[in-house]
Amino acid sequence: MTFAPTPSQTIGPFYGYALPFPGGGDMAPAGHPAAVTLHGCVYDGNGTPVPDALLEFWQGQGRAGSLRRDPVTGGYAGRNGVDSTGFGRVATDADGRWVVRTLPPTEHAPYLSVCVFARGLTHHLFTRVYLREKAPDPLLDALPEPRRSTLVAAPDGAHTYRFDIHLQGEKETVFLAFH
Repeated sequence: MTFAPTPSQTIGPFYGYALPFPGGGDMAPAGHPAAVTLHGCVYDGNGTPVPDALLEFWQGQGRAGSLRRDPVTGGYAGRNGVDSTGFGRVATDADGRWVVRTLPPTEHAPYLSVCVFARGLTHHLFTRVYLREKAPDPLLDALPEPRRSTLVAAPDGAHTYRFDIHLQGEKETVFLAFH
């Protein structure tokens, strides 16, 4: 007997108990001279901040590592405080805000990949963050200007960028579908 696939369940705020970890937004080590801070807010379709979203970030460069607990130090095996990991996971705070520290993307892959988990979503959403609008990238080049701007972080001080994620509505962020 075979069964038809069932729809995904709506993920609730319960993932916030196990998935976030201390230093999850520290993709680049503290004090790294090239590090940039990327921050923003997750908004729902009404423009209200989402206080219980979870964001994962990946980028090409970085030392491969595990997020397995190190039984000796209590830290994470893939986070040694020296190397960039290329991976970060952060939860939004009570006001829907988040922050990560990372290295600027390379010319080869001029973006950070982002996966968004939030209440009400039956599937996680994928998007990208570009720190430069003129980054040479086929996806960015293929989008019309109003949509392209939803993927580009705005400079917000020295070595700091702001990138807000809008789940729906007039300012909806471009999300990617993988088949």
